Amino acid sequence: MAIHNESDTFDIGGELTVHRLGYGAMRITGEDVIGRPDDEETAREVLRRAVDSGVDFIDTADSYGPGVSERLIREAGVTDSAVVATKAGLLRNVDGDWIRHGDPQYLHNQALVSRDRLGVDSIDLFQYHAPDDDVPFEESVQALAELKDEGIIDHVGLSNVGVDELETARDHVEVATVQNEYSVADRHSEHVLEACEEYGIGYLSYFPLGGGDLGEVGDTLDEVAAAHDATRYQIALAWLLEHSDVTLPIPGTGSVEHLEENVAATNIELTDDEYARLS
Repeated sequence: MAIHNESDTFDIGGELTVHRLGYGAMRITGEDVIGRPDDEETAREVLRRAVDSGVDFIDTADSYGPGVSERLIREAGVTDSAVVATKAGLLRNVDGDWIRHGDPQYLHNQALVSRDRLGVDSIDLFQYHAPDDDVPFEESVQALAELKDEGIIDHVGLSNVGVDELETARDHVEVATVQNEYSVADRHSEHVLEACEEYGIGYLSYFPLGGGDLGEVGDTLDEVAAAHDATRYQIALAWLLEHSDVTLPIPGTGSVEHLEENVAATNIELTDDEYARLS
């Protein structure tokens, strides 16, 4: 039986309709998200299988590899079948560090690089990866506004921000999405999610499975999972999809098997009691 994405949809920027369960393409790179994966063809196959399963939103970043994830997405031939979001604002090195760099000229440059690497006419969704304390936040956001005006990107997103930064950004440009860490076990950004709900902004939940560590809620997840013949991670995704109409979880994996498990989670319907226990 074919696995298909049964999540409902969200309109990114009011016009890009995607299923709410997306795919995060960070894990199709090498160790520490540096360099190439051990098997590039397997990475491309995961991307193709994702799209074949009805996943039509793929999130990546220029810093994943760096450049490797974006290149593999182009080579997999999925840019015409899915909305592809990328990010800029972090520098990498061989030690695996993530160095914030929000210089406007750099963001302009990286948008051009990402557009070419992905092989697209314009980038569907371009996100500022993380605020840089050494660069005024407004200047970085204004750079993305200019890229949108120039037609290099179609929609603007933010990542790793708080409510104040979201409000500041909205003074300069229409914000289509926010991407923060969020899961059933980590809800420190709940207030940001609430702001996104108020404004109709998509909330891309990264590390939606807690990086594999679901902490104190793990026992409850296991109990609910047993009732559905599912895994705790599938229940964690089902909870996210139930929790808010604007959440778009983007679990990442380099395995076809894990991809199919994630997509299968969209078939799970939690009871009111199960949702309440997890919440």
